[in-house]
Amino acid sequence: MDIIQSSGDPLDKSFVQPSMEKFVEEQHQTANNEEKLPTTLVSNGCVDFRGRIADKRTTGGWKASPFIIVNEVAERLAFFAVAVNMVAYLVLEMRQSLPAAATHVTDWIGASYVLTILGAFLADSYLGRFKTIIIFSCVYAVGMVLLTLSASIDSLRPPACTAPPCTKATDGQNTFLFFALALIALGTGGIKPCVSSFGADQFDEADEKEVTNKFSFFNWFFFAINMGALLGITVMVYIKEKKGWGWGFGVPTGTTIVSIIILAAGIRYYRFQKPMGSPFTRFLQVIVASARNHLRGVKLGNEVQLYEVNTEESDIKGARKLPHTAQFMFLDNAAVVTDPEASTENRWKLCTVTQVEEFKSLIRILPIWASTIALSISFTQLATFFTSQATIMDRKLTSNFTIPAGSVTVFSAINALILVPIYEKMIVPIIRKYTGHRRGITSLQRMGVGLFVSIFAVTSAALVEKKRRDSSSPSDMSVFWLFPQYFLIGTAEVFTYVGQLQFFYDEATDGTRSISSALFLSEIGIGSWLSTAIVKIIERTTGGEEKGWLRNNLNKSRLDYFYWILTAINGFNFLIFLFVAWRYKGRSSATRSVRDESMVKATGDGREAKREED
Repeated sequence: MDIIQSSGDPLDKSFVQPSMEKFVEEQHQTANNEEKLPTTLVSNGCVDFRGRIADKRTTGGWKASPFIIVNEVAERLAFFAVAVNMVAYLVLEMRQSLPAAATHVTDWIGASYVLTILGAFLADSYLGRFKTIIIFSCVYAVGMVLLTLSASIDSLRPPACTAPPCTKATDGQNTFLFFALALIALGTGGIKPCVSSFGADQFDEADEKEVTNKFSFFNWFFFAINMGALLGITVMVYIKEKKGWGWGFGVPTGTTIVSIIILAAGIRYYRFQKPMGSPFTRFLQVIVASARNHLRGVKLGNEVQLYEVNTEESDIKGARKLPHTAQFMFLDNAAVVTDPEASTENRWKLCTVTQVEEFKSLIRILPIWASTIALSISFTQLATFFTSQATIMDRKLTSNFTIPAGSVTVFSAINALILVPIYEKMIVPIIRKYTGHRRGITSLQRMGVGLFVSIFAVTSAALVEKKRRDSSSPSDMSVFWLFPQYFLIGTAEVFTYVGQLQFFYDEATDGTRSISSALFLSEIGIGSWLSTAIVKIIERTTGGEEKGWLRNNLNKSRLDYFYWILTAINGFNFLIFLFVAWRYKGRSSATRSVRDESMVKATGDGREAKREED
């Protein structure tokens, strides 16, 4: 085994330096070993579909990415076709009140994204990302089939209503529908955390050209999400308007099945990361071992010994070693060697430095994760109250064509389709000249821009809704008045979402890629649930569905007050994010100084270190 000597004084460089030097030495040794291998093989341990080390000439990169991107387009088309129509379906077909339907939809969206943690756990621990995507896509498809049956078979819905009071859906009808939605949520939870990470796995981080392509992939992946959303809220909604609910849900069901076939068709071009065991188990082992040694009176001091395996790779199967850092020193107790002669196999008593650092890397990103949830609360309104506003406004485009209410969300989706290519091809090169950063601005800066724009998005929504409600003919107001709030919330999503994709992937370790993606996606679900909670609180404190701010009749509601509350939440959240981002230190910052120093000594100048920092 390797024993890393460390000092307990956080200001003493010896606390970090010995482990850093060993890490740098190991990296140089690894690089020397890799020079002896064929340069066409990937350096991150990914394998091809035959189980061999993946060859860059025949796998990964833009050879594999199109299959993943097209699959994402098809899956998002189906999800948004359901999401933007579900409030109307629950109100018109299942006879639910508008506030109840809105909260049911936000609860469903919330479950879809919170379940990403389950999908990520299975992918990282047992199945791998590709198998997880395929299996949960099939679950998704079954849910879509059942939803189509609910909309197509008369006995699964209340009878048509010609005059009030209308018959509400029975418990059996609601159970069948909610079971279908539950399967779709479960399928989404399994797919979403794996697709972006699986796409990023197709690019070797040790290859400078492929790293650049990986950053472009994240932008085009987001482009694919919005292309699927655009088709779902235009073509699919139009089909629903013309052909009915059965066709409206049936066509997306077909695209879901096609997306599975498309993904499977690219199997020979993919690079696969092998499952590395349960990260949650490893996290718990660090907590238990650290607490155990703390209770035994073990303290970090000048002669403390930290344990690491004496192998090229870490003790975590398929994961590279991580250097020791000075953050969260209390967790280092888990790797303290109290008896050099004792067994080092029991990870509940003694963890490796890499295992401890893996847990630290997750803890580091939690404040960033928590300070970006507020945007999800506002974004949830796209499928609920924004759409409900559009339903009662003038949507006539010409004398012969009326924009479907569910298609008004196109104001948000088309913004992303225009902004991503412009930002990627025109704005980033210009900003790069001034910042020197290869992405133009950092991931955290990009997220901050999005959060700032979101404040103006909900401010616009509040002002427009007040103008609409106070007008002499609220229902005659043009739906294009909603364009600013849709456009701005779409802009906020473009900046924040892509920034989050990059940030959470970069800060994740080899064994926590899917978990990190799931963590970021789960905030969309938590934001949806928080939206539900806010709606419920407003209902209870302002007079309920009949007299409160949020009623079945929006012309008698005070939806603008609700939007002002969201504005205040977004403004406060932005200030919190600025503070958290200012104090944030990523996992690479702890190793940069030693790595750069080593490179300076090797080259005689600091230019290579500067490029590495950029």
